[in-house]
Order: sequence, then structure tokens, then C-alpha cells
Amino acid sequence: MFFCFAYSVNAQKPHPEVKAEKGDGIFSILRKHGIDPAKYYKEFIDINKEKLGPENRLFIGKTYLLPMVKDSVLPVKLKEAVLADSIPPPVADEVPEAKKVEYPIFGEKYASVPLEDKQLEGAVYYLVSGHGGPDPGAVVKHKGKTISEDEYAYDVTLRLGRKLISHGARVFLIIQDADDGIRDERLLELDTDEVNYPNKKIPRSQRLRLKLRTESVNRLFLANAGTYQRLIVTHVDSRSKGKNIDVFFYHHERSKKGKGLAENIHKTFKKKYARYQPNRTYSGTVSSRNSLYMVQNTLPATVYIELGNIRNEKDQRRILDPDNRQALAKWIGEGLMLDFTEDQK
Repeated sequence: MFFCFAYSVNAQKPHPEVKAEKGDGIFSILRKHGIDPAKYYKEFIDINKEKLGPENRLFIGKTYLLPMVKDSVLPVKLKEAVLADSIPPPVADEVPEAKKVEYPIFGEKYASVPLEDKQLEGAVYYLVSGHGGPDPGAVVKHKGKTISEDEYAYDVTLRLGRKLISHGARVFLIIQDADDGIRDERLLELDTDEVNYPNKKIPRSQRLRLKLRTESVNRLFLANAGTYQRLIVTHVDSRSKGKNIDVFFYHHERSKKGKGLAENIHKTFKKKYARYQPNRTYSGTVSSRNSLYMVQNTLPATVYIELGNIRNEKDQRRILDPDNRQALAKWIGEGLMLDFTEDQK
């Protein structure tokens, strides 16, 4: 890919140019360059209409103009700024080949992460657990005690991050709680001290919360350009008490990689259910849902995962049991490993 400047005849202003590569569509090419497709999709078509094929298809090797963007997410000296904000580097054993690394964010019991292999070496993951800070998400009573969506989504996310690191991946936790760590209790205490990476207070406004975590992901994505990068967003759904649901997955309709990511995790869940619960049909689904803010506005291929219905008694058993939360993280991780392997072929 190359990047230079040209002049649009109509606007008489400099427009960046980009050459379309295999697999590029309008949406993906805008996302790769830090441009919000929701805002600039139509403008891209307008300034390139004579170069587009049927159904606004891009041609490999042809050069296209990018819209002039005032609110670009590209900061000055981006890579240096991001590296300065990075999670503190792990402290490895003082041996030539470290067998484990230390991450205090996982809590005292789980801070030491064994390095099992390098299956995910070169992969970068951004993990976002839903809600947090002043927004606990769905809140319900269980045996007289308050439980909240964000605490359980966060615990599964931590477990997932630990698994990915153990296989050589680089992991960024976008929502962090310094004093929670991975917890093996059934009833997780609700608190509001989570922060947004690298260490920013989470706003009360829902839109500002989503915008802040999106900006964090997009800055990191641009700083790690050229590598395999994926975003995993985890939530616990909230529906009527009688609605028992399986784990299901959303992606952006225009993201082939996002769809493939969701399908690979879904495929893994189907196999696990067939093995461990052969008498039960797994009904989890994969579908597009562009209306979700983080699905629509983040740059990496994204999967948005709903882990269950926090109001349903059967689903509560899935997320309250720490062994089940570990299994959820393990199965998601195996789906991510499958996706990485297929991408490298």
C-alpha cells in the first residue's frame, strides 16, 4: 500500500490517495485509514464515482481518493505516544528463556502467567468488557445480593486475556480494574473504580464512554499497523427472566474478517457443546449488527459477544460459577486461535 497526495478537481483541496488491495471494500479501506465509514461512506463514493465498479466495487490496484477528514483519529507521533501509554511490560523470570510473565492486573493468584507456546505470536488483541465505572450495566438480585453485568463480563475478559498471553499474543485490556483481578467467587462485588486504557476516568455519558474506548482501540490499531489485530467486546445480555439464551456473536456486515472471527468462535462453541452437552442443542447465532457503536466505529475486525442473560436463572448458573467463566474464556480463546491460524494460511 502507498500513501501520497493528489488534488480533487471538484474540491480543489488535497486528498490523500490509496491503492486498493485484495479484499478491500469502501468500508474496510476507510477503516484502515482511521476514517469513520458512518460519516464518510457517501463522500468516498462521490469523489470516486468514476472509478467504482458495479455496486460501488473497488478494483485491485486502482488508486482512490480519501475524504478530507477534520476529526481524524491519527494523532501526531502516534506510535511514540501509544508506546508511552502502554501497559507496563511484564516482569519475566530471570532466566534466558522466560517460562512465565507477571501481570498484576490478573490478581495475586493469577498474576504469574505460564508461557505455554507461541501459537499466537504476532497477534494483537484488544479486549473490552462491557460497561464499567459509573455504569454497572444490568443489575439484578441473586439470593438477596446485588450482581451486575460489568463485573462478570470483566472477569471472563481477564481470563481470556491471560489465556491469549500464555500463547504468545500481545493483549491490551481497554477496561481495567487495578484491584479486582480474576476472582473465583460466585458472587462478585460490585464497584465503580474501573478505568479506560491507559488510565482515564470512565464518563457517565454512555456515548462518551463508548467514544473513549473506541478512540483507545483505534489509536492502538493504527500504532500496530501491519499486524494481525482483533477486537473482542464482551457483554452479559439483559432480557426477561424467562429468556434462556446461548452465547451469541455480532459483527459488522461489511467486515469479512469480523464475520470470519465470529464464525470461528461460534464453530468452536458448537463443537464444545456437542462434546460436553451432547443431549442439548446449541442455539447461539452469528449475525451482523451495525447499530452497535463499537462494531460500527472501531478499526480492527470486531466480534461482540453476549455471554448470557443475567436475569435468567439458567444463564446465571453459567456466569456465576467461576469454572464456567473459565470455560467461556477458554472456548473463546480457542476460537481466536482458530481464526489466527486460518488468517496465517
